[in-house]
Amino acid sequence: MFATAFLDLPPLEEAAGKVILPGSKSISNRVLLLAALSEGTTVIHDLLESDDTKVMLDALRALGCSVVHSGPSLEITGFSPPPSGGRSGGGRSAPEAERPHPSPPPKGEGAKRLFLGNAGTAMRPLTAALALLGGDYEVSGIARMHERPIGDLVDALRQLGCRIDYLGNEGYPPLRIHPADALQLAAPISVRGDVSSQFLTALLMALPLVATQDIVIEVVGDLISKPYIEITLNMLQRFGIAVRRDGWQRFIIPAGSRYQSPGEIHVEADASSASYFVALGALAAVDQPVRIEGVGADSIQGDIRFLDAAQAMGAQVTSGPNWLEVKRGAWPLKAIDLDCNHIPDAAMTLAVMALYADGISTLRNIASWRVKETDRLAAMAAELRKLGATVVEGADFLRVAPPATWTSAAIHTYDDHRMAMCFALAAFNPAGTHVRILDPKCVAKTFPDYFEALFSVTRTDAPHIPVLCVDGPTASGKGTLASQVAHRLGYHYLDSGALYRITGHAAVHAGLSLDVAHEHTIARMAETLPIVFHADRVLLDGVDVTDAIRTEEAGMNASKVSALPAVRTALVALQQSFRKLPGLVADGRDMGTVIFPDAPLKVYLTASAAQRAERRYKQLISKGIPATLPALRADLEARDARDSNRAVAPLKPAEDALLLDNSGQSVEESVAQVLKWWDEKQAFAPR
Repeated sequence: MFATAFLDLPPLEEAAGKVILPGSKSISNRVLLLAALSEGTTVIHDLLESDDTKVMLDALRALGCSVVHSGPSLEITGFSPPPSGGRSGGGRSAPEAERPHPSPPPKGEGAKRLFLGNAGTAMRPLTAALALLGGDYEVSGIARMHERPIGDLVDALRQLGCRIDYLGNEGYPPLRIHPADALQLAAPISVRGDVSSQFLTALLMALPLVATQDIVIEVVGDLISKPYIEITLNMLQRFGIAVRRDGWQRFIIPAGSRYQSPGEIHVEADASSASYFVALGALAAVDQPVRIEGVGADSIQGDIRFLDAAQAMGAQVTSGPNWLEVKRGAWPLKAIDLDCNHIPDAAMTLAVMALYADGISTLRNIASWRVKETDRLAAMAAELRKLGATVVEGADFLRVAPPATWTSAAIHTYDDHRMAMCFALAAFNPAGTHVRILDPKCVAKTFPDYFEALFSVTRTDAPHIPVLCVDGPTASGKGTLASQVAHRLGYHYLDSGALYRITGHAAVHAGLSLDVAHEHTIARMAETLPIVFHADRVLLDGVDVTDAIRTEEAGMNASKVSALPAVRTALVALQQSFRKLPGLVADGRDMGTVIFPDAPLKVYLTASAAQRAERRYKQLISKGIPATLPALRADLEARDARDSNRAVAPLKPAEDALLLDNSGQSVEESVAQVLKWWDEKQAFAPR
């Protein structure tokens, strides 16, 4: 997952290949709570691993639920009932000892506190379940969660006799839930349906806990996001609850309802996440399709109806059991005018697709966007305009005219995963302008590996993939600088010196002398070396050689093999193969002069021989290796002379390299300087 402050996307051109989607967030958190409320143990397969499911699991553990990881699956054992003789009655509809019950807080500690982040799929259903089960709780989240309304759900629960207080602003979390004295279940319960479908979902999931008589829920106003209610009803059915309904206005929880574990359940892949790759296929899959595995057109999720909208815009879609394939059809895409009430989350992807349409597109009936992770109507309008689109933002609609002239933009994501994911598609713009995604790690809410998945099925010409080169003499600190810059940018990292060290290491272990006598044998070996850079480790054919190639002897051997022209030629293509999306930071001695001469930023890092000798001395002494400063300095000066005067690719700055003398700088200061230079090279304003 990208944990960087921003991610720069170069111009992207084509797409093809296979993507395996993560599990559905909507289904995952419903299944977790239903399993916790059920009798028995539920084995859950293909559960989404994300921020939202993490906060739900943390809450369930805090409430006393058994959570056991079993390989890739998860075993949830429902809450144990309290010992016989526990509190009961008080107007409740079933003896409490017969129902699952979360563990109470320890004596004297007051309310049990549950932090639910920005997960509406955890906050709303847990609030309802805890209010009905009884107990003393405080539920809270991040600042944005405290701006997301919950008043209509609280009003509905208060009709039942639940005792809930607001700890901040009226109608919003955080909340204090108190034990109810009695529940009033005879009269129908009214809940608004035009703000969030999660209010109705919360009641549908919680009320079976107390249903010794039929319980009626009546929806006031038009129910939005009906497909999400269909998911809820489907999941309830899987756990033994058969809700009856009269259209979308009246729902009946049957008397005697009781949750029963289905034993095992598989979480369907996320249809909302599929929308980005459906759009990707419509935009850029020209010759071969984008194949999406984990969800098919027969999905139970409402957002699968995004396929209809994508096809209306020109996508070619084929489907089978649990898979989709999408290619570009019409180009440019066709403008649409669509009521998006049935696909509120996936409709955000349509707004970005509208940038590539042949006219003005209008997305209607999307007022619910305003109470999501951010005010998505305002956010989408603001960020689409940055790219050059003309946008009209209405109370419940968005009208988008494609850019007459595309402009590079840094996209603010508002801590909203869907903003980051859908705006990444703007990198396919025909003008080849650059897009920066701010706070890309917000995708962890539902799709932690989204950008890795995106880059795995996209391509662009190599010159479009940015490379930052850091060259310099031995012990200048270029490896430390380059690896940290790569981490900050979310780019791949190439330690070219390690390639030469690995080649020397492999040649020595093969019994070869490091001279012209075995030059071509070593070169042939170098062409196929199975090298993997993994975090801070280096693997050769699966064996960790990190420490073995960092010795002084390995460094000398690297210098010897790097002076062999055939070996250098063999390693050029290997080094260039590291140039992959979204970008590369490469360090060495000829990255900017020989390997990547077109790199947009080249840094030549140096320091005085005395300073470099002192750094090397401290490194060796800390490892218990004896050394003297004069000997180290003499060795570095000799190596500098040898590297600078070799016939092939001598050590020298590229003509357009920026010189950085870090003799008096900390690593952090050097990293900041390189990032500043990188920002100055970009087409949009620095962050």
